[in-house]
Amino acid sequence: MWPRVGFGEEVKRCLWENLDEVVRSIPPIEKLFIGGDFNGHVGETARGYDEVHGGFGFGDRNEGGISLLIFAGGFDLVVANTCFQKSEDYLITFRSKVAKTQIDYLLFSRCDKGLCTDCKVILNEYLSTHHRLLVMDLEIKRARKKKAVYGQSKINWGVLTKDKAQELGEKLLVMGSWRSRRDTNSMWTTTANCIREAARMVLGATKGYSGGHKKDWWWNEKIQRKVKAKKMTYVMLV
Repeated sequence: MWPRVGFGEEVKRCLWENLDEVVRSIPPIEKLFIGGDFNGHVGETARGYDEVHGGFGFGDRNEGGISLLIFAGGFDLVVANTCFQKSEDYLITFRSKVAKTQIDYLLFSRCDKGLCTDCKVILNEYLSTHHRLLVMDLEIKRARKKKAVYGQSKINWGVLTKDKAQELGEKLLVMGSWRSRRDTNSMWTTTANCIREAARMVLGATKGYSGGHKKDWWWNEKIQRKVKAKKMTYVMLV
C-alpha cells in the first residue's frame, strides 16, 4: 500500500528506494510482475511516456503518476492496465461516493509484453473498501516434452511364442540371475537386467520411431483395425 495523501516526501522517497532495491535484486532471467496501490494517476494518454504507458488510462496525470511512470521506464516495465482499450468501468480501480480514480496498477517487463493478453477491473469484486479487483491475463506456453529418441532400441516382444518362451527360460537358468544372495533391491536389479539381456538374445530388438506408430513393431493390421473400430464407436456415441 502506497502512502496516502498527506504523507511527507521523505516517506515516499524511502518507499521508492526500497522498491528500487527489491527490483534490482531480481535476476534478469526471472519473470517480473508488480502490482499494488500506488496512489497516483498516470493519466488517460501516454503524453511523453509511450514506452511504459499504453495510451488507455483514466483521468488526469498527477505527481504520483509521474513517479510511477519514471520508475517503470527505469526498469523497462509497462503499465498493464493502460495497454487495453476499455470502457470507464473497467479502468476505474477505486470508487467511492465522491470520487472515481485509477490508482491500482499492474506492471510487467516490456520484453514480456506478448504474454499479456488482457488487463481489466472485475466489476462488483472488491479487495477492500472502495478498491476493486484488478486482474491481468497471461498466456504462458508450457515447454513441450521431448519425444522418444529416434532409433532407441526396443525388445521385440511381439515375436514371443511358446517355443521362444521356453528358450528364454533356458537362457535365464544358464545366466543364473536367481542365484544372487545380495539385498532385495540388488537382486531385483540383477534379475531384471538378466531378463532384458536374455530377451534381446532370443527375441531380438527393433528400433522405435517418434512421430507416430507406423514403424513400431506392434502397430500391425490387427491393432489398426481395433483402433479404427474404437474411434468409429466413439463418434457414434458422441
